[in-house]
Amino acid sequence: MIYIKYLVLACLVVFLSVRLSFYVDALDKKTNLSGAFIGGVMLAAVTSLPELFTSLTAVLQLGEPQLVQGNVLGSNIFNLCVIGGIVLCTSKRYQSSRIAGSHKHTLFYSLVMYGLVLTAIWKPIVVDLGFFHVNVMTLAILGVYIINVKNMNDDSSNAAEDEGSAVALSVGQILFRFASYSVALVIVSILLTYVTDTIAQELQLGTTVAGAIFLGVATSLPELSASINLVRIGNYNASFGNIVGSNLFNFTILCFADFLYASQGIYTYETQVLNLLMFGTASTILTLGVIVGKQKRGVVMLCCIGILVSYLASIALSI
Repeated sequence: MIYIKYLVLACLVVFLSVRLSFYVDALDKKTNLSGAFIGGVMLAAVTSLPELFTSLTAVLQLGEPQLVQGNVLGSNIFNLCVIGGIVLCTSKRYQSSRIAGSHKHTLFYSLVMYGLVLTAIWKPIVVDLGFFHVNVMTLAILGVYIINVKNMNDDSSNAAEDEGSAVALSVGQILFRFASYSVALVIVSILLTYVTDTIAQELQLGTTVAGAIFLGVATSLPELSASINLVRIGNYNASFGNIVGSNLFNFTILCFADFLYASQGIYTYETQVLNLLMFGTASTILTLGVIVGKQKRGVVMLCCIGILVSYLASIALSI
């Protein structure tokens, strides 16, 4: 019965996230915000809501910081696996697509984030901010994310292939519906965390492994659904922006959890965590190769295969 609940909640995450993505796209058509900012920041934040609220529930209600690390780092590897799979299956179409240069910058910042998380684990330096005790690397991660958001907001390159049909809704109507679906997604995400914790206990899995497999995959379903749909209509740029932007946003989830988990730091030393960091870094470098070597089909396909192997290896070595 618990597995049926998991599947139902996962399906609800997909449905609600697709609707949220629609309203973010509608907002894009109604405002003058840059395409890079819409796809890489706003849409990315929307599809990362499940990761955010499942992680906050894991530390505030369950007291399981390992679930947070597994969720965030596992989601990031799975997200890049989505890019690898999509490009591998549509490599010819990908070569003729348009990809904004800002995505390479975002991937570079992701590599910096991995380094900061590793530093937080190996050399924890905690500062007292009154009500909060946080790792110095938490503040550094937030700083890097803010810099990337600013760069995306300043990016005037809009590589969207098709603006699509006009939106009949007003900005107020879009925002109201967006807020309504967001609340529903938050509720479903919280329930999903409890179900995952129960599955972890039933299967006698470590919480980091359960977070990487069950939470990581389920909370990445919005990115998967949105990316496949965007590629279907030929918008590889928005698809890439959603994935790499979501990955960078996911790192800030560790920051929120570190602020709120008062009993101890969120960054814990575990072999499974180090595996996820290693394969996440490898997948990010390979994704850079997919973009940089875009016109060389052999290089692109080799990098895509490497991304898929990296995800499978991260799961196999974590169990």
